[in-house]
Amino acid sequence: MTGPGTHATAGRGSGGVAGPDHEVLVIGAGFSGIGTAIGLLRAGIDDFLVLDEQDDVGGSWHANRYPGIAVDISAFSYSFAFEPFAGWSRAFPPGEELKAYADHCVRAYGLRPHLRLGARVVRAVYDETRHLWQVFSADGTCRTARFVICATGWLTKPRTPDIEGLDRFAGDLVHTARWDPSLELAGRRVAVIGTGASAIQLVPEIAPSVERLHVHQRTPTWVFPKPDVPVPEPVRRMFGAAPWTQRTVRLLTDTVTELSFVIAMIHYRRFPFLVRAGEAFARLYLRSQVGGDRELMDKLAPAYRLGCKRPSFGKGYYRTFTRDNVRLMTEPIECVTETGIRTADGEEHGCDVLVLATGFHVLDNLPPFPLYGPGGRDLKEFWRTERFQTYEGTAVKGYPNLWFIVGPYSFTGGSWFGMIDYQVTHALRVIGETRRRGATQAVVRPEKHDRSFRRALRRQRNTVFVHPSCRGTNSYYFDERGDAPAVRPASTYEAAWRARHFDLDDYRYDRAASGAAT
Repeated sequence: MTGPGTHATAGRGSGGVAGPDHEVLVIGAGFSGIGTAIGLLRAGIDDFLVLDEQDDVGGSWHANRYPGIAVDISAFSYSFAFEPFAGWSRAFPPGEELKAYADHCVRAYGLRPHLRLGARVVRAVYDETRHLWQVFSADGTCRTARFVICATGWLTKPRTPDIEGLDRFAGDLVHTARWDPSLELAGRRVAVIGTGASAIQLVPEIAPSVERLHVHQRTPTWVFPKPDVPVPEPVRRMFGAAPWTQRTVRLLTDTVTELSFVIAMIHYRRFPFLVRAGEAFARLYLRSQVGGDRELMDKLAPAYRLGCKRPSFGKGYYRTFTRDNVRLMTEPIECVTETGIRTADGEEHGCDVLVLATGFHVLDNLPPFPLYGPGGRDLKEFWRTERFQTYEGTAVKGYPNLWFIVGPYSFTGGSWFGMIDYQVTHALRVIGETRRRGATQAVVRPEKHDRSFRRALRRQRNTVFVHPSCRGTNSYYFDERGDAPAVRPASTYEAAWRARHFDLDDYRYDRAASGAAT
């Protein structure tokens, strides 16, 4: 296999010809990759390719198909601002509608010719002589590009819990992220491990049909009522005929999201009462759902500050635990046996189906494949040894012509699509400036990168993430050092403003030696 320092190429980059196969390679065909591709076309750049390991577009919304899957932020915010969709059936539509929206965007902008599906990227290597990225796929193909935009998202690599005996279970074992649609649950004994976002959707969906359901909880989640109202047909027609009405609704949902998460969590020290108010509301909701059952309330109520880990919206989740056939298990799991789960108290709980609702590798999956910069420097190793860090949440010092849509300090916690927009804006401004200067390489200046990182760390001191109760919450926001690089300590509006106005001279622009990059 070709190593980090080699220059194997394919297509236009082969046979000694130095030019890249494509000007831009986008890695990932979920909404981050789709948004990037649309941004490139709108900027007049059509020499690009989008690679994805799956057999269709949509990312998590194509791969995740468990019962009850739905968006947990209003679809009016969870969509591209430039491509409003009037057909949502509900305020929080099911997963198949999000997949259909991804397909719609691909059709509307003619992206199919730019897609290469079933192309799993296994390595990327920077050729510092020719200022090109070499991107290797699992089938051995190497594609070269001047610029690479990594749009692989977060929810791509399922996390399997490290529980003794898991491989010995003789029944049906399934992870929510790799759901088997042929799996029959009705009338069977089911155990679910995990109480995060996927479990909060799955549990109330399957509880009525199963014989018995045990939900094993390690850390409870703050859950709020989900205002999942249907969108009446007359309203959908109005959205289609007058898109400004839907944009007005989006402005409202964006504002609510910013106030409830970004302002409350990011500016916790200034506005601690907002977090306390949110906690009080969530507890009131919990009480209303479980009928004042004090023991159950104590088990389901988090002991940490709201915001230490991702909160969620629930639709009947709490009430499910009042059913006769459902039991909340808080005793730690000792091991999995052939026939069920043994808890630390020595009791064994038999089950026919074991569901892992244990989420994804997030920070420990960045980047999701080996990525070698100049001198063969491994980005994963750099982040592990020198802390997760970026310039404005997207670029990394020492790694030219490379941007992340979702990387350390990229997501503000507001609209995911707002993040896509400002990250794409940043990358396109630099690509445009590189072209304008006749350069072949753009790399963020180390001092500008470090200043941006210091600002993120300084602001983090004002967030809820430094609260002592956050320790031990098993939150994917945090890394091993106690930093919270999964969240950018800024509002979405500030991040968008900075993407449009950062000084382009924060990058250094170079041109490859004569003849090396033409």
